[in-house]
Amino acid sequence: MANAVDFTFSDLISGYITKYDADQDAFGLKTSDDREYTVYLTPTTFAELIRNLGQGYQDATGQMRDLLKAGEPNQPGARGKYVTVYGIFYPDSGNEYRFEGKHLVFAGRSLTDDANDYVFEKQDWWINQVKQLADFYLESEFGVYGSDVINIDYSNYRTNLTITGEKQKSGRQETDTISRLVYGFASAFLLTGDDRYLEAAEKGTEYLREHLRFKDKSEGIVYWYHAVDIQDDGSQEKVFASEFGDDFNAIPCYEQIYALAGPIQTYRITGDTKILSDAKKTVRLFDRFFKDHSERGGYYSHIDPITFSAHSESLGQNKARKNWNSVGDHAPAYLINLWLATEKEEYAEFLEETFDTIHAHFPDYDESPFVQEKFFEDWSKDQEWGWQQNRAVVGHNLKIAWNLTRMFSLKEKSEYKDLANKIGNKIAADGTDRQRGGWYDVVERVEKNGDFHKYVWHDRKAWWQQEQGILAYYIMAGVYREAENVSFLSYAREGTAFYNAWFLDHYSGGVYFNVLSNGHPYALGGERGKGSHSMAGYHSFELCYLASIYTNLLVRQEPMDFYFKPTDGGFPDKILRVAPDILPPGSIKIKQVWIDGTPYDDFNAKKLFVRLPEDYAGKKIRVLIYPTRVPFEAALLEVSSAGVAKIDLSGNLTGSGALQELDDEFSRPEVEQCQGLTLAVADLKDISSEALRYITFFINGKNRSVDNFQVTVEGATGKVKEKFDDANIGS
Repeated sequence: MANAVDFTFSDLISGYITKYDADQDAFGLKTSDDREYTVYLTPTTFAELIRNLGQGYQDATGQMRDLLKAGEPNQPGARGKYVTVYGIFYPDSGNEYRFEGKHLVFAGRSLTDDANDYVFEKQDWWINQVKQLADFYLESEFGVYGSDVINIDYSNYRTNLTITGEKQKSGRQETDTISRLVYGFASAFLLTGDDRYLEAAEKGTEYLREHLRFKDKSEGIVYWYHAVDIQDDGSQEKVFASEFGDDFNAIPCYEQIYALAGPIQTYRITGDTKILSDAKKTVRLFDRFFKDHSERGGYYSHIDPITFSAHSESLGQNKARKNWNSVGDHAPAYLINLWLATEKEEYAEFLEETFDTIHAHFPDYDESPFVQEKFFEDWSKDQEWGWQQNRAVVGHNLKIAWNLTRMFSLKEKSEYKDLANKIGNKIAADGTDRQRGGWYDVVERVEKNGDFHKYVWHDRKAWWQQEQGILAYYIMAGVYREAENVSFLSYAREGTAFYNAWFLDHYSGGVYFNVLSNGHPYALGGERGKGSHSMAGYHSFELCYLASIYTNLLVRQEPMDFYFKPTDGGFPDKILRVAPDILPPGSIKIKQVWIDGTPYDDFNAKKLFVRLPEDYAGKKIRVLIYPTRVPFEAALLEVSSAGVAKIDLSGNLTGSGALQELDDEFSRPEVEQCQGLTLAVADLKDISSEALRYITFFINGKNRSVDNFQVTVEGATGKVKEKFDDANIGS
């Protein structure tokens, strides 16, 4: 006879508020997959708002019941606000349980019935997070934090960091972890323009080139050492072949792939021709020695370090094998960014070949809801390899969906879209924790236990797999936009809420490697640190960079700034390509460009490039990108040395939503404290009387504290000019 579950246990429930019952001091909560719970509050229940890295505790206990009441759905069939509850299950009569909530985490603080109230979709959420991550690694690796005096020396870099960011005893410097951290610093610069981050990216790129690059001039290729060990006396001992267990004494394709990740992201900023040369020669390595040039196609996962053959007996279980990493990882790690920076057709063709290969061989839906990841060279299934066996990495499925969707905007093939949608729907059912939020790690592809695919080792959740899910569902919701994909936006938000509620380490900085299924940090063994062979400044930074793009430019229709700083001789064609990612054609445009703070107008708004002036070297270029479908946008362009704030108004400034957008921008401290105001309205199509009164009220308020407060209206035409003139604003 089975043991009765007649004991208490604690767990997490995440879902949508259905109702609040003040008499019972309880509320209804419906999970993502429509299971309903009643959550009882207690005298010791406390609540908080999801907070970002660098933010203090955001208490919501005093507003808890008001937030629950406001979170009720505003119409039949609608969903209420999203909330996560950690609590205790008490056995009740029969098989029933009473769930008492002890800790509530709200995704938004609005006391209205706005179900789209998510703090992590604020325009600057991910930008602020990337700053905190970059500062954490600057301090941990180089002792640099919040100072203009910078001493970034990669001889001090170490791969292995403790949970608090301290260096472990090992002197190991792995190529891939340096490259991934360089990617993080470069991405942070792209979003913030902070010169410290670019210096860290450039110095890391140079360190890789000087200490870990192998130039084979006879073959015309470049490949990369696995690591360098720094000895106690400061000398270096290079490690050529991989020493990671799965790849021991081989050259794995994915390590060569990720050696390019950081340098290529840096190349997008600087145009350093030395980076491009290394990239071309490493791509030649892939083509010469990893690619299967027979009709089978694809890329081998490993080659022998001496013969450079994929068929050497020394490779053991990796002999003549192909896998997800050797085929698919080219795209997100460096190839998409290489195409964005150059728009060379050869890289577009490489991408197309990659995704055609994935579409042809990875789906295996007659057997499993998960793709097949390991193959023999003829693309027959390898289901006995090492730890993988016939198992699925949930994040790899999501990574395929995410990158297929990026590729769909470059080559609009229906098979890319169809497979991405299929993966999105299947992972929602079989790889997602619909009770608590987030995505699982490794599961059995076929064997089931009841309604669940068995977890191979545990039911923990890794930070990098949350990244894949968040990016996959946000970009699919933003690109495909069909009514049936409304659920994709919900999955993105649910996963983002779980990540931001539980993965951010508010005490030591950075993000946790793994959390338990209920969100509590898991800090044992190799999963305890903030730096290791598996964890570096890559996935968390990549999430910040791309989630900010997808939420702002595709979902929320908010503008973004991006920063570049071409080096001397960089971008020899004097064309700076500024597309932040592969997005649907025509979905974004350049609104404004500044070079060292001075407006610059030699750019192609639709084709997303800037023609560089003759004296561009070393100058910081700020590019303001706008979504093209935005109904209305107010954006602060600059504040002059005289304290004059310049705000761009685009679209139709009519209706309550547009007025709220205007208020949000005018409420920025830089605007509230300005000494004058310039309104750039060349792209403003209409303006309401309420908006004109709002601007007048703002001007009058400033006149109470600033003598001779001046307002200028630039670019007004037609009825917009007439309305400003009638209101006597700016004239």
